[in-house]
Amino acid sequence: MKHSIYLYILVMWAATYLIRVLPLTLMRREITNKRIKAFLYYVPYVTLAVMTFPAILESSCGLIPSLAAFAAAVALAWFGGNLIQVAALCCAVAFLLQFIC
Repeated sequence: MKHSIYLYILVMWAATYLIRVLPLTLMRREITNKRIKAFLYYVPYVTLAVMTFPAILESSCGLIPSLAAFAAAVALAWFGGNLIQVAALCCAVAFLLQFIC
């Protein structure tokens, strides 16, 4: 049992290390491909969305307040609301609609 824990730690370390070291060793020149640049540009946004969206759906007592708050936030962001305004509206809508549950 004790040896398998060390093996798991070693595998996790190797996977984490390789993910960070391989791009540094394989790409020595500036990236000029437009598709790869576009992909790398959107990676942080996609990662944030993938982590945030499930939390939005599970943040209140039911699916209706969560989806309503999400829709309100998307609408305000679409029409030019800043991050503080969008977050405040999202919280207010979710809070008010939780009384329906």
